[in-house]
Amino acid sequence: MTGKILAGFIVITALVAGVSLYYLQVYAFYEPVPEGGAPVVLTRLDGMEEPVPVTGFEGIDADSSPIRYRACFNVTMSAAMMTETFEIYEHAEPLTAPGWFDCFDAAAIGAALESGAATAFLGQKDIEYGIDRVIAVFGDGRAYAWNQINECGAVVFDGARAPEGCPPVPEGQ
Repeated sequence: MTGKILAGFIVITALVAGVSLYYLQVYAFYEPVPEGGAPVVLTRLDGMEEPVPVTGFEGIDADSSPIRYRACFNVTMSAAMMTETFEIYEHAEPLTAPGWFDCFDAAAIGAALESGAATAFLGQKDIEYGIDRVIAVFGDGRAYAWNQINECGAVVFDGARAPEGCPPVPEGQ
């Protein structure tokens, strides 16, 4: 009888821990980003950052990780004008969003970037050390944003020294 009680306790504890971990990973730390709370910024070809007008903004972010930012919105500029004005972002890889944030489909955005149906632009370089904000824009004006680890961050976060051409690593990283 004691063995059954102990086994039951272990199973219930494992179940509670599993549900708690799932909730913490998928829901707990995300907060909505209010429209207008964080303007959408793109980096021009001359390196200067410029806010761009957007409509229908939906965004989420979390303090627990710099790469949890996701946003969906519409831009009012044409894709052709944006290509002539703003810096293209090479090697853009959209990161998946929680399933409940259904406006952001990383697989569809990634496929559109590969096929040329969407173009990735540099939103902000080193929004936090080693993290860039990337904005993908479709021809019809739909746009999506996420934070992505850049080449300097990938090396430094793996424990190596920053390669030549990277900004100095801030203290404590």
